[in-house]
Amino acid sequence: MLLWIELKKISVLLSRTLWVNMKEYKEFSLILKDCRMARNISQTELAQKTGLQPSAISHFEANTRKPSFDNLRKLADCLDVTTDYLLDREIQPNQSDLIFRYSQNLSKVDKRFAENFMRELANKNNTTGE
Repeated sequence: MLLWIELKKISVLLSRTLWVNMKEYKEFSLILKDCRMARNISQTELAQKTGLQPSAISHFEANTRKPSFDNLRKLADCLDVTTDYLLDREIQPNQSDLIFRYSQNLSKVDKRFAENFMRELANKNNTTGE
């Protein structure tokens, strides 16, 4: 009897832990919609940019279908995030990837300016502790 009570306590504890962990997990459909809306583009525009059907985007955001790996990559590329971000494996888009992407279109002078600006920001944050 005592063993059964202890097992029941463990079972309740595990179920609460799993519920809390699941509650913290953000579904792909919500992340996709948040990314799209943050960029002020419609489902139709996202579909056009990725070569997908507008109904596919709608299904992804309604959580009635999941994208294939190829479509996931197309969505991530279009939204300037990683596939891991869309799958809630990263807390935020990989900033170094985004910075690298944008830096490819800068002139040498602008790259130097951006580098100096980022260095100053990093120094400011190191001295203020933010």
